[in-house]
Amino acid sequence: MRRILLSVIAAGLLLPFMQASEVPASEKSNVVLPQDKGPDKVDVSSYPSEIRKAYPLFTDKCSQCHPISRGINTTMPRDAWERYVKRMMHKPKSGIDPVQGKTIFEFLVYDQKVRKDPHPSAFYPSLTDEQIEALKAEQHVQ
Repeated sequence: MRRILLSVIAAGLLLPFMQASEVPASEKSNVVLPQDKGPDKVDVSSYPSEIRKAYPLFTDKCSQCHPISRGINTTMPRDAWERYVKRMMHKPKSGIDPVQGKTIFEFLVYDQKVRKDPHPSAFYPSLTDEQIEALKAEQHVQ
């Protein structure tokens, strides 16, 4: 029963992000992280112009492989965001070039500083690879 419930929840969370022009479902992340269940939008109206311009790129590129809520609800220090964005750039079919990667990184670092750092208990810390693997095993994800 739990397996069915997790599958239903995962499908419901990921469905809005799956469009024909995106990465095939077989290449999407099928694991559901705690971050995925949080808000999927950021009010960037008070952000500087360049950061506001970066937000649509972030939402477009990062939602190709996982729910955009994952990045919105995860906290990481600057160096971890840098490693994470570089890692995502090297994923097959991410479509993130170096200029876009830098723009996404700058958005994430600014958002971390102004929205997450002042309220750390409202967000989830990034998970280790081992924690993600444990969730995959628990959720029976390949």
